[in-house]
Amino acid sequence: MSGADIRRAAADLLTLTLDSRRTLDDAMETSQVFGRLEGSDRGFARAIASAALRELGRLDGALAPLLSRPLPAVTAPIRALLRTGAAQLWLMDTPPHAAVGETVEAAKSWPEARSGGAFLNAVLRRADRERPDFSQQSPLDIWPDWLRTCFVSSLGSEAAEALASSQLTEPVLYLTAKSDPAAVAAATGGDVMPGGAVRVPGGAIEAKEGYAEGDWWVQDAAAMLPAQLLAPAAGEAVIDLCAAPGGKTLQLAAAGAHVTAVDRSAPRLRLLEENLARTGLEARIVSANAETWRPDAPVSKILLDAPCSALGTLRRHPEGAHIRREADIARFPAVQARLLAAATDMLQPGGTLVYCVCTPLPAEGSEIVDAAIAEGRLERRPVEAHEVPGFEATITKAGDLLTLPGPGRDHDTFYIARLQRTEL
Repeated sequence: MSGADIRRAAADLLTLTLDSRRTLDDAMETSQVFGRLEGSDRGFARAIASAALRELGRLDGALAPLLSRPLPAVTAPIRALLRTGAAQLWLMDTPPHAAVGETVEAAKSWPEARSGGAFLNAVLRRADRERPDFSQQSPLDIWPDWLRTCFVSSLGSEAAEALASSQLTEPVLYLTAKSDPAAVAAATGGDVMPGGAVRVPGGAIEAKEGYAEGDWWVQDAAAMLPAQLLAPAAGEAVIDLCAAPGGKTLQLAAAGAHVTAVDRSAPRLRLLEENLARTGLEARIVSANAETWRPDAPVSKILLDAPCSALGTLRRHPEGAHIRREADIARFPAVQARLLAAATDMLQPGGTLVYCVCTPLPAEGSEIVDAAIAEGRLERRPVEAHEVPGFEATITKAGDLLTLPGPGRDHDTFYIARLQRTEL
């Protein structure tokens, strides 16, 4: 494929993601233009789209003075080509003749963009001459205004800036070993982290040694913590609520627990089934709404990875900052509270429940847990430093975990609380 085909594919991914509010992964599955690319061409198209999404707020702010009309008034195909062209020039160090020329050629092959080719050419040439100095800007500028305000008001300026700065870096790839982290590290050229995660170089997942054999699965280092804190004994019955696509289910099964994995999403459950088959691990899969499903009898261990805004995974999925709306965030706490109440119903007196969400917002984390504790059926079991090697600094005053980025911490952001059912 030509360079213009790659640029058109990148712009198509951006259009599908931002205008249709899809994830980038979903856009790659559905874009016919991207689907025609192969190998490194696909990788480059994705890299362009990812770069634009990662710093979209900055890109749009720097493009605005170069335009004769507001960016939202520009037609969607030209808007996407402007953003991907600027990303190549300002963020990827692509040679200008390629960043400008091939992007303009992409417009010529795109019927909906063809009439805007001259405009696109003029703006991108000016963008090459008048390059912004992003190093002088706050990292918070990468986000929409509402999200920046949300993070600063919820977390404070310092933590919000740390989150934004982490989004500007490529995500690290972590693996969870089925049985032997050292062997997985040796096979994949990785390093074993203090908590047992294996940090590996990037690259094609399926090409890494041990994938086909089921020796490991992809899972962020922070995402390992909930199952580790639940710490089931071999043979113990465990319920994993909202389980798919199943990294935590695999962890629990590898520890020898008898796992019942509950989720309402059939496509995501299929991923869990595939992962179980690849790793040779076993779990009982239940397709059901965790709010209304109940086991035959209460159990002693439950893990609830509740649906959330996923704002703790923006480095991995930067589009989340732009396809989410403020109203979307507001709807999650009610769902989380209902799920936590349902999980409590399923738990034996004295049993352990780990609640987690991949977002730092207190409204979805600590406030949900504090409200549940106030009802009298749950109490906190504070996390102790020796239980979370490498994450000691993320223990909150209340004894929960909030894995915000920091020096030496290049993982996703999770809120995790360990709770115990009272005897009431």
